[in-house]
Amino acid sequence: MIIDILVPCFNEEEVLDITAATLLAKLDRLIEDGRIDRASFILFVDDGSRDRTWHLIKEFARRCAPGRVHGTRLSGNKGHQNAVLAGLHASQADAVISIDADLQDDTNAIDQMISAHQAGADIVFGVHSSRASDTWFKRTTAHIYYRLAKLCGLRIVINHADFRLLSRRAIDALKEYPEVNLFLRGLVTELGFRTAIVEYRRAKRAAGQSKYPLMRMWGLAWDGLTSYSTVPIRWITLLGLLIALGTFACSAWVLWVAEIERIAVPGWASTVLPIYFLGGVQLIATGILGEYLAKIYMEAKRRPRYIIDESF
Repeated sequence: MIIDILVPCFNEEEVLDITAATLLAKLDRLIEDGRIDRASFILFVDDGSRDRTWHLIKEFARRCAPGRVHGTRLSGNKGHQNAVLAGLHASQADAVISIDADLQDDTNAIDQMISAHQAGADIVFGVHSSRASDTWFKRTTAHIYYRLAKLCGLRIVINHADFRLLSRRAIDALKEYPEVNLFLRGLVTELGFRTAIVEYRRAKRAAGQSKYPLMRMWGLAWDGLTSYSTVPIRWITLLGLLIALGTFACSAWVLWVAEIERIAVPGWASTVLPIYFLGGVQLIATGILGEYLAKIYMEAKRRPRYIIDESF
């Protein structure tokens, strides 16, 4: 079968030489072992990089055997998820393996992914068996997020990012989802095809710096929660109920202080309690409802998720 190794890139000139050499060696080894067809290739998707990333991709294609390296350049920075989607749409391979350019994902797991696919799995998830290379803060926040996602009803694979194999059938099914608010980690699990998991140890970044700082990670996590679940809206009702109960309890305490102990300052309770309790609930509720309204607005406009500037 023909395999496409899909690599989304954004300002990755520092690591791209290592990435290309590693993936080309892996591709050649798989071809020599008879695991995949000689027409298999690597597809780099440049997500509007501002450095020499696109120049390096074209240089790799020029130096390699014809058809071994392909490239697609988006007209601007559309985000990691849209870059992966653009690569999936552009590929005509029998199966596509997406992997980040930083080589934190173990390329040796590709062999196991192919084996799992040949055994019948349409989707093979690469899952971290250890996050030792991550900081304490990143490990902790990731743990909290996955637990929160489960509470919201998201069907996502814990400790899985975007290192996965998708069969041609899965890719064709994914094209039927036209939504603009894209969260592939959740969307892929919705396809319902047979899945498999391959575990690996996540390594440190080969070179350069992460393109996912704290705010972008938070944005991706929040998009995942609000794109695939209405549970946060239901939490508003629960929060309102809890705060109402808290208000009743606090009111009972105020009556006790005022009527039994007679030490209350006149007027403070009727001012402070409504401001702190009702004001907080209203702000939280407005923010969550506004997030869902913004997503409806983006979906209604039906803007293209990406525009291809150049490809070969």
